[in-house]
Amino acid sequence: MDIDVRGPRFGAVLTTLVLAVVLITGSAWLLAWQTLAFALGAAGGVARSPYGWLFRTAVRPRLGPPTEFEAPEPPRFAQAVGLLFAGLGLVGYGLGPEWLGLAATGAALAAAFLNAAFGYCLGCEMYLLVRRVTVRTQ
Repeated sequence: MDIDVRGPRFGAVLTTLVLAVVLITGSAWLLAWQTLAFALGAAGGVARSPYGWLFRTAVRPRLGPPTEFEAPEPPRFAQAVGLLFAGLGLVGYGLGPEWLGLAATGAALAAAFLNAAFGYCLGCEMYLLVRRVTVRTQ
């Protein structure tokens, strides 16, 4: 079943804010929260992430009905990519080197910002590219 495109974009706004605070404060605990949010989104889909739940219960009822939908697989893949970068960031902040934490968190922040500000989901585009390549090679 397709999902409301506003949900993942709302999640990207919150992710952008969380990751910006992580970069400013260096908080590994806050990055651990974001890593958990990515893990839940990757495992169960964006609707099952904490931000998806917040969108569904607090935001969507105040909006009009959705006019655009998308397949759930690309945003779910994007959550998995975010999980990878947040995990690398946790390793960097927790065990070192610190530059790894900064770089991985910054990369995740850049991708989240693209989605939040412009509706361009980098992880979703990666998913579509991988699908095209794997279909052609089979």
